[in-house]
Amino acid sequence: MRASRLLSVLLLLQAHGRLTAAQLAERLSVSPRTIYRDVESLHAAGIPLYGEAGHAGGYQLVDGWRTRLTGLTAQEADRLFLAGLPGPADELGYGDVVAALRLKLHAALPAPLRDRATQLQQRFHLDTPGWYADGDTSPELARTAEAVWRQHRVEVRYRSWKGDVTRVLEPYGLVLKGGRWYVVADQPGRGRPATYRVNQIRALTPLTEEFDRPADFDLPSWWRAHVARFRAELHRDEAIVRLSPAGREQLREIGSDPVVAAVDASAGPPDARGWVTAVLPIESLTHAHGDLLRLGADVEVLSPVALRERLAATAAGLAALYAAAPQPDTRAETVGDRG
Repeated sequence: MRASRLLSVLLLLQAHGRLTAAQLAERLSVSPRTIYRDVESLHAAGIPLYGEAGHAGGYQLVDGWRTRLTGLTAQEADRLFLAGLPGPADELGYGDVVAALRLKLHAALPAPLRDRATQLQQRFHLDTPGWYADGDTSPELARTAEAVWRQHRVEVRYRSWKGDVTRVLEPYGLVLKGGRWYVVADQPGRGRPATYRVNQIRALTPLTEEFDRPADFDLPSWWRAHVARFRAELHRDEAIVRLSPAGREQLREIGSDPVVAAVDASAGPPDARGWVTAVLPIESLTHAHGDLLRLGADVEVLSPVALRERLAATAAGLAALYAAAPQPDTRAETVGDRG
């Protein structure tokens, strides 16, 4: 561990020119006293490193000296594709490895390219979760990733729509989509991989049995096909609706691309008020009811009748609720109540 830290000190100084003991300590999650000892060890090893006191001081390498110790370890090479995804790398338990990898790559670059890489990091940032959630909290994610890597079967207790089920899985790969982790896995002898939401795994037991991952299984291709099937099967029904100009614009914000495209393709000519009649793909009456309520009075459902009646009942209930005088807040206390 200490040898790795000494190398990190060298690479940090090589990449940044001059850093104080406090800056090095913060980057390496150690104390300044530890950095002082590390610098003494580097001096003893003959590394041309010197320090300057004062406000603008710090440690730096002699001009022109560069270490050649930038080779990647096998573990770092394995995790190379995660170098641009520090957040997901942390979730998988590879944060320290990826941090060391990024440092080595940065230090190995010539000065002009190193400056360009630094500018790139300051100008582009990838934030995978959505606006309204930070993504999954998946306690079993790291162990799932380990099973994927080692090709070991696992026994999981999984919460499905039918309730908790126990299954033995052969995990082929992990996918991060919209801040949510999914494991693509097969059941022994089944021959039909499926997706499982990792944060729905209630318990995971690694098994000693290895499995043979199909040689022709390509995770990115399989996932693209899976997403295409999901989208094709998502909207099995349709509703005929009237949309105001404002409702149509709002639908572009809240609707999926296939829904917006279907409305644009089917919309008739606008009436005198700008309203259009269009065919709206829907997943189910329940989903459509919730989605169309977000459009308020800027949408009118013409069919199916069951959806129109459900929206009308909700609107009537809201009208009755808000027509009544607001009830007093009985939780509020007066000075007299506190006596």
